[in-house]
Amino acid sequence: MTKKEHYYTRFENDGIYHVYNRTVDRKPMFTSNENYTYFIRQFDKYLSDYVKIYAYNLLGNHFHFMIKVNNLTDLTTFGKLSNLTTEKLPNQQKTTHDIVSHQFRKFFQSYAMAFNKEKNRIGTLFQTPFKRVRVEDENYLRELACYINTNAHKHNLVKDFRDWRWSSYHNTISNKETKLLKEELISYFDDIDNFIYCHLEYGSKIDSIERDFFIED
Repeated sequence: MTKKEHYYTRFENDGIYHVYNRTVDRKPMFTSNENYTYFIRQFDKYLSDYVKIYAYNLLGNHFHFMIKVNNLTDLTTFGKLSNLTTEKLPNQQKTTHDIVSHQFRKFFQSYAMAFNKEKNRIGTLFQTPFKRVRVEDENYLRELACYINTNAHKHNLVKDFRDWRWSSYHNTISNKETKLLKEELISYFDDIDNFIYCHLEYGSKIDSIERDFFIED
């Protein structure tokens, strides 16, 4: 089960984190391509000024992100928030954790409101609080990237993780421009060839691999 500390980890400037969550009832939070694209669009709207993405995967009733928090010293020093947010935090000294957590909550609320309206649904959509884990070891980071990108296979959504559309894998190995921190992520694998090789190896063994951060309940 999820470790208790995954609910209370605090966001810090330049920190790398695994952020994950699922629906309260384990029912799908994505039922169409439009749901997936809207989720990504809302993430960009509420969080792109505050964090950057190394890897992500959207998987029916849950999701994974590996993010890097921007240096928000100016915001925490002067108490300013981006124009993207329509609701200000209370007038007190704000920490990086306050700001990033606030933006995640706004993101989740915006998606839940739209999803509930579409499905004629009421009530909470996501488990709270959302889970986050600090990533401090390079080996852990590499394994986590592989796990996130191959996760659709682990959950039997596809037989080959490369067939899953809603992960960051193809954007990472593509030559197309992307907001992903792909060059920085690939550097942890030395080069793109090794990035691909590690994912293929990991995908072939994922059914027999277990780690503490793999549990998404």
